[in-house]
Amino acid sequence: MENLAEWGYIGLFIASFLAATIIPFSSELVLSILIANNYDLTTSLIVASIGNWMGGLSSYLIGRLGSWDTIEKYLRVKRDKILLWKKKIDSWGGFLAFLCWLPVVGDPIAIALGFFRTNILTVAIFMLVGKFVRYFVWAMITYVGFSLL
Repeated sequence: MENLAEWGYIGLFIASFLAATIIPFSSELVLSILIANNYDLTTSLIVASIGNWMGGLSSYLIGRLGSWDTIEKYLRVKRDKILLWKKKIDSWGGFLAFLCWLPVVGDPIAIALGFFRTNILTVAIFMLVGKFVRYFVWAMITYVGFSLL
């Protein structure tokens, strides 16, 4: 991860993108290293948010490629159980995309939103807002932490 920080904003974008896919990765460390090295805070937030957002949208698109038969066959989940999940997701719609920043459950949320064909525009907007809030909070914690040193 420190190697990606040496690449500056490009490394931050890559780390943020990977962190939003099914690949376990932490982009917060890269963001903190850039902040500690006096990179522009606003630019860092924008780069991290857009990278993570694009990674999340790739998970959404993976979900769009899924099929009912594949889930039933390989994951051994019955169609009636899938329909129960569909009702829950449909009731919340794209608002669930705000939670795609959460560790562990964020990627499955993005994939499920794609699988159930939730409106891409709503998903994209709420996902971007959620990703930005995540990095903003992390950046503020980092910034304050370093300023106290």
